[in-house]
Amino acid sequence: MRTRVQAVLLVFGTLAVAAFAVPLLLFTASDRTQQLVLARSADLDRFASLMNQAAATGDTSGLKAEAHRYTQLYGEALVVTDARRGAVVQTGGMLAADPAVSRLVDAALRNQTAHPKGTLRPWSRGNRMFAEPAGTGTQVTGAVVLRASVGTAADDITRRWAVVLAGTALVAVACTALARAATRWVVSPLRRLDRAVGRLAAGLPHEQTSAGGPPELRQLAIGFNRMAGIVTAALEQQRRLVADTSHQMRNPMAALRLRVDALRSHLPASADRTYAGVTTELDRLETLLDDMLALATAEHRAGELAVSDGADAYCDAAETARTQYRRWEPVARRAGVHLTTEAAGPLTAACTQGELAQVTDILLDNAIKYAGPDATIVLSCTAEGDHVVLTVADDGPGLTQEEISQATTRFWRAARPGGTTGTGLGLAIAEQLLAGRGGRLELSPVRPHGLRARALLPGVPTCGGAS
Repeated sequence: MRTRVQAVLLVFGTLAVAAFAVPLLLFTASDRTQQLVLARSADLDRFASLMNQAAATGDTSGLKAEAHRYTQLYGEALVVTDARRGAVVQTGGMLAADPAVSRLVDAALRNQTAHPKGTLRPWSRGNRMFAEPAGTGTQVTGAVVLRASVGTAADDITRRWAVVLAGTALVAVACTALARAATRWVVSPLRRLDRAVGRLAAGLPHEQTSAGGPPELRQLAIGFNRMAGIVTAALEQQRRLVADTSHQMRNPMAALRLRVDALRSHLPASADRTYAGVTTELDRLETLLDDMLALATAEHRAGELAVSDGADAYCDAAETARTQYRRWEPVARRAGVHLTTEAAGPLTAACTQGELAQVTDILLDNAIKYAGPDATIVLSCTAEGDHVVLTVADDGPGLTQEEISQATTRFWRAARPGGTTGTGLGLAIAEQLLAGRGGRLELSPVRPHGLRARALLPGVPTCGGAS
């Protein structure tokens, strides 16, 4: 945002400075050009007056002497003719017979003044031609043609432009500094608010945002701090409630299991079914407590990673997949499921080995649990673009499209004949673990039947230092 605001201010400042500098440059060039024209017009008037006197007295010596001194002093050529186009004086190598000079003489003898058109620029070079008739009223006694160099005037324009451009540069620098200061004054509080919002959204403890900038932003920061304090306190209380409840229930659960186990030897055979149901429910309750703690930990970890880069975490996903396969293959065999693996490595993923192993355990546990006997489960690890993909696919009954859309919802379990096991938190935990590392969990059906679970994680180039 800071860059965009600065760009807008700089564009506006540049246009404002240009709107001032360009007319000033044009004015200085026009003014110096006008000075040149006026000066040479005055010189032409003087020589026209001398020619008029010479025509009246018949003595041209004064005119010639003055013309030669002028050329020696200024280096500019002169041609003066009488009313019959006869050359009275020619200096600086310019001749009355030259075509350009001849045209100007004709115009002057017709009582027409000829001044050059156009405004000089710093790069203007060469000469400009001036012509003026000599005489009084409508009586023309001769013509005066002057060839003036524009080099000195162009150099003056260059110096003036340099001063204007230097001043413009200073103003531009001042505008840039002001734009940066103004942008920092406005945007810095917004950045602090953005970081605070990120921490709040991630569920992390709130840090007070310092007030600064315009009054409106200071008021916004004060209001946000007040709101964030209330929200953070509520989130912390909720987190503590889940964690404390899970922890506090462990001791009563352990004591209850000891007492139930102690009753086993005192129960008649007819109570075996009831005893088995009680122990099964105790197992489910303990598993539920473990999963709730795991979910709370995964959500908190995902929040921490949302406001940090986590760039120091990486692991060989293919090796992790092979390790988990070796651990789960005996479990799958006892369940009557055929588990295979397709993992060629190394494939480096941006997560820790423990996180990826936990995700793999959840996906394999679900597949073995719900695919059913004689099913085939394939654990694979591949690279797709910039991602590493760990896939668990089975040919079991699978899920409908509606069930897939709810599969990652907490405590949701698919309705299956014979009842369902589990807490319904496994896929939610996996989703949080992947989201914390910038990944995602994708579920899709397998044709003709079955389910495919894909865990996508950002990949790390093998040359980036992973080992």
